[in-house]
Amino acid sequence: MPSLFHPHPLPTLNKVPEVTLIFWIIKILSTTVGETGADYLAVHVGLGANLTAACMAGLLIAVLIFQLHAHRYVPWIYWLTVVLVSIVGTEITDLLTDGLEISLYVSTAVFTVALAATFAAWFAVERTLSIRSIVTTRRELFYWIAILFTFALGTAAGDLATEALGLGFQLGVVAFGVLIGFVAVFYSLGVDPVLTFWLAYILTRPLGASLGDLLSQSRLYGGAGLGTTSTSLAFLAVIIVLVAWVTLEGDRSEQADPSH
Repeated sequence: MPSLFHPHPLPTLNKVPEVTLIFWIIKILSTTVGETGADYLAVHVGLGANLTAACMAGLLIAVLIFQLHAHRYVPWIYWLTVVLVSIVGTEITDLLTDGLEISLYVSTAVFTVALAATFAAWFAVERTLSIRSIVTTRRELFYWIAILFTFALGTAAGDLATEALGLGFQLGVVAFGVLIGFVAVFYSLGVDPVLTFWLAYILTRPLGASLGDLLSQSRLYGGAGLGTTSTSLAFLAVIIVLVAWVTLEGDRSEQADPSH
């Protein structure tokens, strides 16, 4: 039987990983890196929000081309794309909030509508939103557009909750963790798996962002004071280890089952 830690390999053409515990761990870590990494590049490296967004968007496009041209799920390409989407999604929201001074209420509403429109168009064209059927370039493009909007929406909603509504980093981690727990319960009760997947995917963004802020921000602001450099490097190291492990497990599974 497949398990959270030893899933069977995906069908050859599917371009995204099996949704397992490892998937969610790497997703949350990637989300946290998106939050702390964007801050590190913009502030500590001194690139500024605009240049950071431009550089990361260019790098994302380059890596996404590799992802789209791959004939199967390749862990390191896929997760590098996710990390870059996380950084770009964070920067988009930060540019709207800090650069254009657009209210977090407005940006949260706009990204909600944009994500809903993406899902509506995706379903109208493909008749499914399942990530188990990402077997064409068109479906994969819909998938990555949706992923980008989940990160932008999650950033806006997370900042809205922790900053504008005053929850703070610690309570934000707890609140979003509880919401994800409710989604997991709904899934276990038989609620539509596609709906619960996307709800959890959206909620892991503000959870990871709140966690990143909690660890990196100064104690004066309620954080642990680890700094964006240490937090980003630590989480990146864990992501690299987990992706390497998943890759090795996939290679072993393919060797054990030559039909794949």
